[in-house]
Amino acid sequence: MPSSARDELGRRGEDEAAAYLRGLGYRIVGRRERILRGDIDIVALDGRTVVFVEVRARSDTAHGHPAETVGFVKQRRIAELATAYIRRHRLEDASVRIDVVAVTFDPQGQAVVEHYQNAFDSPW
Repeated sequence: MPSSARDELGRRGEDEAAAYLRGLGYRIVGRRERILRGDIDIVALDGRTVVFVEVRARSDTAHGHPAETVGFVKQRRIAELATAYIRRHRLEDASVRIDVVAVTFDPQGQAVVEHYQNAFDSPW
């Protein structure tokens, strides 16, 4: 898939994830937050909990489920970025978790959204 098509798929996935989370009552406080030469896809508040959301989007599942792409190395990187964000915004006393939202688009372009709360152990 060409880079521009992949970027567009990623943006669509993030838009779908943000809309889904808003529907659950989350407040989106940041998208594509740049930190440590990386991006946090979505930063949200679920009540008083700061939630770092990794969004994984795929046009189909022929090469596996999108959530399967969040392996150990990616988990460690997400945790690093989240930790840097916490320090930058002085949120050390906040309740924090990391969620993964997998978005798969069917052939008609309809999104199927799956949300994994507290998707993996973080260093806090």
